[in-house]
Amino acid sequence: MSEDQAAAKRPNILLFIPDGMQAAPIGPGSQCHTPNFDRLAAAGVRFENAHTTCPTCSPARASLMTGLLPHNHGVLEVEHCRDDDQCVLRTDKPHWAPQLVAAGYRTGYFGKWHIERTNQLNDFGWQTYRFKDNKFIRHMGKGDEGPLAELDDSLSRHVTGPDGYNTILHYAATETPPEERYPGVSLQQTQEYLGECLEGDQPWCCCISFTEPNEALLASHEALEHYDIDAIELPANLRDDYTNRPNLYRRVQQVFDNVTDREWKEALACYYARITELDKIFGSIYDQLEAAEALDNTIIIMVADHGRYVGSHGFDAHNFGAFEEIYNIPMIMSGPGIAKGATSQALVGIHDLYPTILELAGVDPVENLDARSFAPELAAPGTHGDTYAQGYAEYFGSRFSLIQRVLWHGPWKMIFNGFDFDELYNLEDDPHEMHNLAQDEDQQERVRELVARIWRVIRDTGDRAILETHYYPMRFGAVGPNAAS
Repeated sequence: MSEDQAAAKRPNILLFIPDGMQAAPIGPGSQCHTPNFDRLAAAGVRFENAHTTCPTCSPARASLMTGLLPHNHGVLEVEHCRDDDQCVLRTDKPHWAPQLVAAGYRTGYFGKWHIERTNQLNDFGWQTYRFKDNKFIRHMGKGDEGPLAELDDSLSRHVTGPDGYNTILHYAATETPPEERYPGVSLQQTQEYLGECLEGDQPWCCCISFTEPNEALLASHEALEHYDIDAIELPANLRDDYTNRPNLYRRVQQVFDNVTDREWKEALACYYARITELDKIFGSIYDQLEAAEALDNTIIIMVADHGRYVGSHGFDAHNFGAFEEIYNIPMIMSGPGIAKGATSQALVGIHDLYPTILELAGVDPVENLDARSFAPELAAPGTHGDTYAQGYAEYFGSRFSLIQRVLWHGPWKMIFNGFDFDELYNLEDDPHEMHNLAQDEDQQERVRELVARIWRVIRDTGDRAILETHYYPMRFGAVGPNAAS
């Protein structure tokens, strides 16, 4: 078989990447209206326990592209708020897009990049690209190209004070639909690109990436019509008192003390409406593939970089805490060789998509990744024993630097904090993470076992800064680095 014939048999790949989207809105019993994501789930596998490697945009997206944990790819925080020699993507680390190109794929990327500073996506395997940069912050996200936002004063909230801080928009309704804001720009670019790809015989990989539903929660009245604000259910942990948790969490919670229950309901309605807008955009692309009879040979991946609180634990955004609302991400995949209408409990990470994509595309794997392919789980969910029973993530702070390492093992979640006392939660008994068990006497053996597992990942992935903390004042762990052996 010639190389051209081999390439022609490879599946197409579509990635749809929201920003700051919780897993819960696409889960069972959700208040969020997502009929098109539901269509995708019915055609594929929904992962209930997928997690980001870091609840911050740039590190998480870099992990997706490199298959590495942040300490190995070098992007520890959002790159735009650090000096040019800080949080720099290590260019000697291979990405998966060039490997697809070498295997005969055509590649295109549209929307948010936010991984490194050059914005030369062709250096990372994306042959055709249109990225959203900082010039699009103003005017409905379209820079000088779009209309000035007209907000509905009856449904909006701005954040003000203390003295010396800018006033910023928290949430608002607008008459302007997403098609006339920047999501519409990315949709048009993507559909034009796919139209060209679908006319040819070459396999393609296309990524459409968003800043939504993150950032200021600006949502159209069209999408908000799906929501009765009075009926919106507030998070069960909204008024978390942080008993026996790090004091930093209480300090962060104070920022949101003046948000009323009604305002949290309005914020959630706008958040859900932004997800509904993305769902509509996804539906347009899905319909395009369906009309071209391309669904049977296209791997579709919907995955977010990280989540967002929107009232959970009394927070908003995603900058502090190790809670599931910002770590547990939506992930749905469909396509050839993938089970249909299935749910998986596998603990998989966003970085695990690297080897998984290559395996599904029939491309040789890359060595020295921190990731593992979960292609076998896609084919037969729930049949692999303990293969996917452990997850792992890192956090380095966001402008205010701090260290956390997070490990999921079965129902247990252990957070090793380098700035305060540790946290241990049983997610089956305490899904809202209200009861920290790390100091309980009857849990100390488990704490030591889970911290030892954390040290093993630290050792095996070369996280040297943490591994070399034998120094006297840094002996924070229930057990030390040598427990990894």
